Amino acid sequence: MPPAFGAAPAVFASLSTALQVSFDLPTGLSAGLERPLALLALPVGVLLLWGLVWRGATGTASERSRRWFFAARLLVVALVVLAAAGPYTVASRETAGDPRVTLLADRSDSTAVSSRVTDRLTNGIEGAGVPVTTTTIGSGDSSPVGDAVAANLRENGSVVLVSDGRVTEGRSLAEVAELARSLNASVSVVSPSPTDREQYVSLNGPSKTSVGVDNRFLASIDGVRVGDAATTVTVSVDGERVTERTIRDGTGAFEFSHTFEDTGTHRVTARIEGADDVYSRNDVFYKTVRVVEKPTILYVSPGDYPFREYLGEVYDVDTASSVPADLSPYHAVVLQDVAAGSVGDTDALQEFVIDGNGLLVVGGRNSFERGGYEGSSLASMLPVSMGEGTSRSTNLVFAIDVSGSSQDGMRVQKAVTLSALDQLGDENRVGLVGFNHNAYAVAPIQSLGKNRGSLEDRVRRLESGGATDIAGGLRGAGEMLGDDPGTVVLVSDGHDTVGPPSAVAQRLRARGVQVITVGAGKNPNEGKLRTIARSGGGSYFRATETNRLGLLFGGGKRYEGSGLTVVDSDSFVTSGVELTSNPGEVNDVSMRRGADFLVAADDGTPAVATWRYGLGRVGTITAYGSDGTLDGLLTRPDSLLLTKSTNYVIGDPERKATGVTAVSDTRVGSPTTVTVRGEERPTAEGAQFRQVGEGRYEASVTPDEAGYHDVLSASYAANYRAEYAGFGPDPELESLATGTGGRVFRPSEGGQIAEFAREQSTRVRPVRDEWTWLALLLAALVFTAEVVYRRVKVRRSGTTAEGGLT
Repeated sequence: MPPAFGAAPAVFASLSTALQVSFDLPTGLSAGLERPLALLALPVGVLLLWGLVWRGATGTASERSRRWFFAARLLVVALVVLAAAGPYTVASRETAGDPRVTLLADRSDSTAVSSRVTDRLTNGIEGAGVPVTTTTIGSGDSSPVGDAVAANLRENGSVVLVSDGRVTEGRSLAEVAELARSLNASVSVVSPSPTDREQYVSLNGPSKTSVGVDNRFLASIDGVRVGDAATTVTVSVDGERVTERTIRDGTGAFEFSHTFEDTGTHRVTARIEGADDVYSRNDVFYKTVRVVEKPTILYVSPGDYPFREYLGEVYDVDTASSVPADLSPYHAVVLQDVAAGSVGDTDALQEFVIDGNGLLVVGGRNSFERGGYEGSSLASMLPVSMGEGTSRSTNLVFAIDVSGSSQDGMRVQKAVTLSALDQLGDENRVGLVGFNHNAYAVAPIQSLGKNRGSLEDRVRRLESGGATDIAGGLRGAGEMLGDDPGTVVLVSDGHDTVGPPSAVAQRLRARGVQVITVGAGKNPNEGKLRTIARSGGGSYFRATETNRLGLLFGGGKRYEGSGLTVVDSDSFVTSGVELTSNPGEVNDVSMRRGADFLVAADDGTPAVATWRYGLGRVGTITAYGSDGTLDGLLTRPDSLLLTKSTNYVIGDPERKATGVTAVSDTRVGSPTTVTVRGEERPTAEGAQFRQVGEGRYEASVTPDEAGYHDVLSASYAANYRAEYAGFGPDPELESLATGTGGRVFRPSEGGQIAEFAREQSTRVRPVRDEWTWLALLLAALVFTAEVVYRRVKVRRSGTTAEGGLT
């Protein structure tokens, strides 16, 4: 229990059952109450008992007898209430067991490139005097390694996994590690090194593009035991060879480009020529590219800006000086530096966006606050408002990881939280929750402006200890928010022992609470923290990015940056975007509630923002150069921001089309979804279509062999199973072992595995004991003793005046 919450013994405020009452004893024993709110029944019981004894009882009992009766019954009531509160203790105990080894042997095809070592390991372990149970967990093209390990885990148990760790279905190794830690179980691993040569090829690139666009593709060749032999890879498009490369080291990747001149589905195939390895099925990779007509955009601007020419390189662009009444030919409208009075038919534009189309508004010297947007119909569609806006109070609860796993990084986590508090605006209301295996209210939600110093002091006093339950910390933060909307800022290294926290984050999101995660500590689990943030509708920030919290929550006045800053790197628009330019000017706008703040200018003003308006999408770009243009944003790598912003508002370029509009490539044995738009339900052999919307139908198809497959008017590719797309030890294996208290062994270390099993069978573990039964037993004994005592007194005295109450 973290002593920073008070010197032992200490009791902390509880938030229902999520925040338990707990205290430490000098003996090292930790005691607590599961349901502390039950203690509120004690004063009620005392009042009722007092009324019964001193006001409601009849008879001739003496004053002394009444006092004894009241004391005995008071003790009974106290013990019953204590039982209802759920008393428990946590103590470290050494528990012994019978050493034995459960060996989980992966026999799937991906392990065939390595030598079989199970028999060797079994002989070594049994030779050291420890019995072995061997279970086969994978075979052929199926590797449900995670599910198999989970099925064999037992509380306080230990298993040894002999596998390459290449999971193809079921639970991931990370999920298994969470389960193992929650059971206090360990997973050790043995992963033999590959002995045979094996290579495989894959292709990455756009699955949907437009006619005349230059598309970049990446062909990758990977494998094991390839040595320095050269590998030749050929790439063909629609059966015609377009490139051939020789990979000198046997593994590597190369880029190539291709421009499609015709609409429809095109077939891109990469093939390893003359491969001499274990499997031939993964020497070819199939990919389809659906080519559509360029989306049509209406560009409206009073001037001749370079952005118009930039858009024309990628899209079909019509130019107008104002918005016309008929926008049906277009997928999106782009307004650049247009004053509100010059927009044109804003009613038609509003209906256009509501119906599912896009709008991108680009700023300048004649737009936004300078163009009279305030109070206009156009302004109601935008994710930003004019000017700084009025400050609004936002409820934030910091859930700070104070567990033992965060001990080494506790200094960083304190610094992260203090930095975040410093970035936030005074108008916010902030609360603090600390958590390890329980959650504790460190400070209730209060105004930040006048309590900043005390909140910072509470953070500085935090100390670490105990196991980790991120899900419990999120629940505690949600309890502190109560029924109010707000945001939970999780500050953690992401290494927990109980889960799953993502499910809790989803539930918080469903009731209007956003979850933002901040990775702190020496080696934060960024993958898990990103998953939690996505589940909670928020973003993940590194410890060095706390200034973005200030941008999101009213601290823009405190922000001092240099150039454009990506606020949310997980959005479609900003993912993979690198910003190097600084146009220097920005319109004076502020974020509207519910909009997505994506990029900030150097003074914290929103430079790029998006949101959904009706069924459509709207984006704003308010950064511009001193000459009124977009300046350096028009050149690489910054220009990707403009392309992705435009693609965002366009959405699906085939939403106005009929027929097959989407079908994704897949792998053999894995289903893919075919989407068709039309007036009637389509029919196709092997596909059962169901209506999922007005004029929209879907069907699921599962290929049973690799190659290209046709469905209605489109094609899709089916590639080799995932089993043949990875060989050799998965890097996650070591994390699985170290994260669960296991070890990584070599195939020759059967004796060491036996010795580890002996160590694991005798451990000092924290053991939790429930004492509700003891409180109820004591209450029953006291009640029985009191009744017997009164009966004896009555018989001895022969009178109720000496014996008790009647």
